[in-house]
This record gives sequence, C-alpha cells and structure tokens, in this order.
Amino acid sequence: MSTTGGPGIAGERGEPPFTLADIKEALAIVREAVPATPQYAWPLLRQRTGIETIVKHENHTPTGAFKVRGGLVYVERLRRARPDISGLVTATRGNHGQSLAFACARAGIARVIVVPHGNSAEKNAAMRALGAELIEHGADFDAAREHAVALAAERGLAYAPSLHRDLILGVATYAWELFDARPDLATVYVPIGLGTGICGVIGTRDALGLATRIVGVVAAGANAYRVSADAGRCIATNVARTFADGMAVRVPDAHALAVIRNGCERIVEVTDDEIAEAIRVLFSDTHTLAEGAGAAALAALMQRREHAGTGPAAVVVSGQNIDRGLMQTVLAGATPPPG
Repeated sequence: MSTTGGPGIAGERGEPPFTLADIKEALAIVREAVPATPQYAWPLLRQRTGIETIVKHENHTPTGAFKVRGGLVYVERLRRARPDISGLVTATRGNHGQSLAFACARAGIARVIVVPHGNSAEKNAAMRALGAELIEHGADFDAAREHAVALAAERGLAYAPSLHRDLILGVATYAWELFDARPDLATVYVPIGLGTGICGVIGTRDALGLATRIVGVVAAGANAYRVSADAGRCIATNVARTFADGMAVRVPDAHALAVIRNGCERIVEVTDDEIAEAIRVLFSDTHTLAEGAGAAALAALMQRREHAGTGPAAVVVSGQNIDRGLMQTVLAGATPPPG
C-alpha cells in the first residue's frame, strides 16, 4: 500500500507523522496518570498459533482501554492552548468518551458525550461515573458524531474529534513501550476503529526505524477501511454491523487512511464468530478479559497464522470493556448479535 499523507497526521511525502521526541513528550503527559502496560509472551498462545505470541495488555489502564492515553495528551494540550476553556463535546461508542471524561475530570473541564442509541450500557455508566453529561442520539457512531458537532456549536463548547494528531501521539506511547521491550517483533496485529491505534503504531515504528510488519484488522461487517485501502480512496459503507462496537465505523478518515496505506502491510477482515472465539481463547489461555475490538487482533493472527512468518508476533488487546451479558453469551460458546 502506498499514498501520500494528510496534514497534521501524515507527512506530505510519506515521512513519519511524528518524531521520537514527540512521542517522549506525550509519554511524559501520559505517565502522570497511566503506568506502562505489560507485554507478555503467553505459552498457550504459542502452542495455538505456532509462533511466539506477545499480548500488549492495553486493557490494563485506568479506563480499561488504550484510548485513555490519547485523551490525556489531547486535553492537556487543549488546556495549555485555551486556558479559559469551559468544556468540550465529543461522540463515542465508549472508549474514546471514557478517555476524554477521565482526562477532563483531572483537568476540571466539563464534558458532554454523545453516544448512539443502544450503546453499551456499562460503557455509558462508566462515562457518567467520570462526570460526563451523556446524550443518546442516532442509530450509529457517525450519526452521533454529526450531532456532537452541532451541539458544540450550539453550546459554545470545544468539539473533540475522534481522530486528531494529539490523540494519535498519546496512544503511540503504548507502541513505544511495546517496541522498546520487543524490538525483535516481526509482526504486530492492530484493530482498526477510526484509526488512532494503528496510526500510532505505524508512526512509532517509523520513528524508531524498525522493519516490523503491521497488519490492520477490521470486522467483516464493518470493513470500510479495508474497502477504502483497496480502492485508494475513502469509501463509506451503508452499515457497520458487528458486536465489536469499537470497530463499528462506516466512514473512514482520509488522513488515517493515508497513514494506513503508506505504512500497513495489509488489512485483514475477521468475522464476529472469529472475534468471539478469540475472546474465549484470551480468557482461557491468558485469563485476559477482552472486548470485541480487543480480541480482533488475535482473531486475525489465528485466522492467518500460516502467513505470520517465523518471527514473534504481537497482538494488541486494545480494551476490556465488554458488557456482562455479551461476555456471558461469548463464554457460553455463542456469538452476540451485531449492534
């Protein structure tokens, strides 16, 4: 894959979107609230996949997901640029909203979060517990995002997008931890929602000058990024149907797509059945709790282990915030219906 990047995220000539110094500056902000998460090589996963398999445990953060890193960097830099800011508005399916609610609570900034109808009840409860005003609007994330933009203008508050350079820099700190501990990695499998995580991994790999292959993972029912990457342009899908709500995106971001096409070896689709099986495997082999998006990377590795090569592979468990009812369904051997 190859293309040029977009302003603010990808360089105009395909150069790394940020430097190692940028990452370390972001790391200093993140470390005030989030310690390094572990990366463990699990023997049972090695037996299952046939190669050394390292899990990057981004489920071990104060919000149970990787996005808290980006929220901390985004809010801190916003507060520095606008010290008089009274509040912000964003849209989310859960983990992005929790990250901003967590960061805003630390900064003393009001937070209004828009979620689609039918969103995870437990993620909604977590955001309210962090002091957020929660508003339900629309049938999916993209409808909620449109409402959030309008609401920010109506109330005179800042709108926080779901993809921004500071968000990417924040989540890039987990990639720095992973590559610092395991520079020998041959492949890293990363789930794709709107793109912050995989853009952070690509940018960090490039800033470190490593040759690690990066494989993006999308849900088969929410494959806009795979379709767009193949076409070389953003293509929105009519629906995004998967129980892995963190991957349920219909409209790709053009700047993220540019980074992905420039730095990702390929994008793999996984079915909801494969995601559910990966959740069960993580629970049985590592006693790790993973939400759908958090298990997608392992689902891709298990699906394509013959393509994994001989070197060690890492899978990013991006979050653990799965509702109890869904987890009960999965552990009983079934696949939850798509959201």
